[in-house]
Formats: sequence, structure tokens, C-alpha cells
Amino acid sequence: MRSALTVGTCAILLVLTGCSGDPTSAPVPDANTTVPVIAPGRPGEEARTLGPSEAATAVPPQQANAVDVRYMQNMIVHHQQALDMSLLAASRAASDGVKRLASRINQVQGPEIAMMTDWLKTEGQSVPDHHAAHEGMPGMATPQQMEALKSASGTAFDQLFIQLMSAHHQGAITMSSEVLKSGSHLRVQEIAEDISVSQAAEIRRMRALLPQG
Repeated sequence: MRSALTVGTCAILLVLTGCSGDPTSAPVPDANTTVPVIAPGRPGEEARTLGPSEAATAVPPQQANAVDVRYMQNMIVHHQQALDMSLLAASRAASDGVKRLASRINQVQGPEIAMMTDWLKTEGQSVPDHHAAHEGMPGMATPQQMEALKSASGTAFDQLFIQLMSAHHQGAITMSSEVLKSGSHLRVQEIAEDISVSQAAEIRRMRALLPQG
């Protein structure tokens, strides 16, 4: 019985090791294997299954163009104004909902500014300062509107904050749609998609905070 078991076990091992008594002689996969590769699509596009030969040349473009760079520079300035507006809410807002929303904007957009700054530095591009010009940038509050917000308090602050921040977020969505259409760098495309989705959701939250009727 022991002899029969030994023979059977050896037969199984021979099959698993390519009919050789030496386990080290088992076949090793090579680069010509036909295992499919899943290639993620650009934001909003479906992933595709690629064969090995196609996968070798299917690397997404990572060369930034002028649209990518301008978007990242402008979005830093855009985000910075959102932080300036949100920091006022803790001491001026009457609504807890407005205070929570402002806190979330600070928690999200602060790290996004740092991320976009790092990207620009990696690409060898200039980083705008806090007070960079923003004339014509979609959704930006004017100096007069910012002064009015700083002077407001209570429910008047809440209403003006929601009005200005909703327009501000819509401006960011407009800027993101432009780079999604004309940009070329995959990382910038991902950032723009994330900003579009998150700020559209926050616009809906702000509408819900407005007094009804």
C-alpha cells in the first residue's frame, strides 16, 4: 500500500513540475504571455481590456500641456479665496449647517492646494501667490463682495455666504470642464473630475440650507 501511494504521489509531482523529477525545472512564464491587461479610461470613460502587444504602447499621456498648467495655477488661486470665505464662518455664521459646510471646505481644499502646488513644482512651473490676479476667473467674488461678507453676521452672513460660495463652486466646475476637454495630463484630469463631482454635491447641500418658501 505504501509503495502504491509513493508511486501515485510521484506521478502527481511529475505532472505539476512538467514531467521532471526536479521541481526547479518547472516552466517559467515569459513576457510573451497572453494574459489580458485592463487599461483604465480617462475620467468618465470605461476601462478597456488590452492584449500584451497593445498594452506595451497604451501608456496614458503624461506630458502636461498649457491648459493643464493654467488650470492648476488658477485653481490654487480659486481655492484660496474659498478658504478665505470659509474661515469667516466660524465667528460670523448663525447656521450650524453653514459652519459645518465651511469647515468641510477648509478640510478638503487646503490639502488640494498643497497637492496642486507640489504638481506645479514637479513640472517646473511657477506657483501663484495668495494675492495673484484673478480677473475674469469664473465664480470669483469681487473685492466689494468679500468686504460685504466680512462685514455681515448671523443670517445675513449665511445667505451671502451661500450665494457667493455657490457661484464660486459653479465657477470651479466650469474651469474643470475646460481642462477635461482640452488638457492632456491624466493626473490633472483626475483632479478636475474629483473637483467637479465634490463641488456639485456641495452646491446641492447649500441649496438645502437656504430658507424654504
